Amino acid sequence: MPLKAELHCHIEGAAAPELVLKQAARYGKDVSAIIKDGSFVWHDFTSFLAAYDVASDLFRTEEDYARLADHYLTSLARDGAIYSEIFTSPDHAAKAGLSPQAYTNALGEGMIRARDKTGIEGRMIVTGVRHVGVESIEAAARFAAKCGHPLVTGFGVAGDERQGDFEDYVRAFEIAREAGLGITIHAGEFGGWESVQAALDHIRPSRIGHGVRAIENPDLVKRIADEGVVLECCPGSNIALKVFDSFETHPFLALQAAGCKVTLNSDDPPYFWTTLKREYDIAATHFGMDDKALTAVTKTAIEAAFVDRKTKAALLAKLNGAKR
Repeated sequence: MPLKAELHCHIEGAAAPELVLKQAARYGKDVSAIIKDGSFVWHDFTSFLAAYDVASDLFRTEEDYARLADHYLTSLARDGAIYSEIFTSPDHAAKAGLSPQAYTNALGEGMIRARDKTGIEGRMIVTGVRHVGVESIEAAARFAAKCGHPLVTGFGVAGDERQGDFEDYVRAFEIAREAGLGITIHAGEFGGWESVQAALDHIRPSRIGHGVRAIENPDLVKRIADEGVVLECCPGSNIALKVFDSFETHPFLALQAAGCKVTLNSDDPPYFWTTLKREYDIAATHFGMDDKALTAVTKTAIEAAFVDRKTKAALLAKLNGAKR
């Protein structure tokens, strides 16, 4: 089993149904509308976001968030992951009545618990949400820049790609960039290839969340390859949300063949009936990738990780040691 690394996972969206049911019982909430037979229920992107919000609202205290991060990273490590980056959301913290700092500290505490048990390294990418608005995105960037938490190493923007314009987010990303944070942004999922081009033009990220719709424009694919921008691909999510009809038509291999740096990620795993392990299994089964090819994908992820040089070297040494 190849070692794994993940760059693209929304921590609230990583809450397993059994953990959400426990939280619902703790707070006396009925979640039968969004969880049936141990699985999340939704039928389109809008209802997915609605289910996501209901479940997310059941994480309210610092211990709730520590438990969530510990639960997720421990499960990743069990499946052979040595590194995890999670997207965090100050907007969810505010809804829970927590300060962004308390929320971040709590997630960090959970990540440290998981590391102490399993050895998995984790980092946080503070994320603004497009459909919440530009002001909250800039507030998230300011928080990320000044919070001082050692595990906060990146900044991104996620949410509904159908809302907002990339040029509106330039200031937020400049705040983050000046603070030395790694830069990633969601594009090329629902937004088409044009959204990837706009992200490259306005934001200049080192990584793009998804980015797979770039395949619709060969010139853009070449640009991504030439600029060395890393794509955080999430095949299971793409099929569940009908971005592509099947794994056979998914462009993962075509992008890789064109020279793009691609990685495997789970996005919001239980909502899309996936795990990071399943994403690697999908690549083996549907993309015909052997352990050597999958290990190369893990290496791409670690090399693109928003992590200090010493930690990156240790992760690469662990990966190289496992290959022998």
